[in-house]
Amino acid sequence: MQKTNLTWEEVSYRAENLVSIICLRKRIPQPVKLFGVPRGGIPAALLVSQTLAWHNIPSVLVETRHGCDIVIDDIIDTGRTREKYPDEFFYALVNKQQADKDIGWVVFPWERMGNEGEGPTENVRRLLEFIGEDPKREGLQDTPERVIKSYQKLYGGYQQKLSDFNRTFTSKCDEMVLLKNIEFYSTCEHHMLPFYGKAHIAYIPNEKIIGISKLARILEMYSRRLQIQERLCNEITKAIEELLAPKGTGCIIEAQHFCMTSRGVEKQNSVMVTSSLTGVLRTDARARNEFMSMIGK
Repeated sequence: MQKTNLTWEEVSYRAENLVSIICLRKRIPQPVKLFGVPRGGIPAALLVSQTLAWHNIPSVLVETRHGCDIVIDDIIDTGRTREKYPDEFFYALVNKQQADKDIGWVVFPWERMGNEGEGPTENVRRLLEFIGEDPKREGLQDTPERVIKSYQKLYGGYQQKLSDFNRTFTSKCDEMVLLKNIEFYSTCEHHMLPFYGKAHIAYIPNEKIIGISKLARILEMYSRRLQIQERLCNEITKAIEELLAPKGTGCIIEAQHFCMTSRGVEKQNSVMVTSSLTGVLRTDARARNEFMSMIGK
């Protein structure tokens, strides 16, 4: 969807048009009582009030819609907010149901001013408004903070690095080490929708081994980032090679993607399988077949 960044000049022009429409009313109360719909309607109402003053029409801003003469909002999008004010005269700077049908996602100049100081929670509120919700609704009042807190877990892999798992042990073991059916959750970087499933990770030691839980932790580190499944496989085998310099590594991932099941082609039972094999697991058919046999493939 295209984004339209309105300038102060453009919103002033729109406020002038609204005042012209208001002035067409037969009787304009003195002063005009304006109510700005929280939150975006408040700066819009201030702008309309200033424009009325330029036309020598006094106005006051009231804190509740009861007893007001005119309701001002920044935008009429889905029309849900408009339905809450059936008896008052309702005006908006942008009307996507009439003149501004093709304008796309609108960003007002006062929103750009506030973004820097209010941080990521303000962006979540904006997204709630974009999908047609009211961030002031009881169930959504704390949602922006909860979303940001959940992001700290969902994308916690960005706060980790491979050196966090660099403790290794000397061993004469030269047989395959396998950890299979490791569940994981990740997020597709194309649509920011979840994909989840299980991974099978193996390596053939070359005098060094690592704690078995570290294989799961390496998977967790890379999966808790914006990902594509193919790259996730490769990053895991590359990490094990860097830590252990083994004779070979292998990673197979089976996952379901919400971008396939909840949107797009909507194929509910589709499972994506990817693999990354290095060293003898790639070049030696017997080692590769042993890996596949151990994970039941």
